[in-house]
Amino acid sequence: MGYALLPIEDYDELRDQIEDAADAEALRKAQARDEETFPAAFVERLLLSGENRVRVWREYRGMSAAQLARRANIPNAQLSALENGSSEGSVQTLRRVADALGTTIDSLVEGTSESSG
Repeated sequence: MGYALLPIEDYDELRDQIEDAADAEALRKAQARDEETFPAAFVERLLLSGENRVRVWREYRGMSAAQLARRANIPNAQLSALENGSSEGSVQTLRRVADALGTTIDSLVEGTSESSG
């Protein structure tokens, strides 16, 4: 087995290129399966920020609260309660909201890791 010695900066650059290539391949595979992909900022906001997931999804989809409530066929006040955390919502309500957002109930509920639908 041979060894190569190179400056740490060159090693870091090579490692970054390999990681970028792996990311690009993963994206190509997801697109080939016609899966929706998400920007890192959205995923970080959804999973790491502690923000309300319904609000994050709504804003990502570019909807106002009134638009989402109308599409989900729920009262504005019910959506507001979901978004401000004063209500967890019934399964039926969450299903309507998830359908209107084009995602799954799991992606709206804290403590789950799925974020696509």
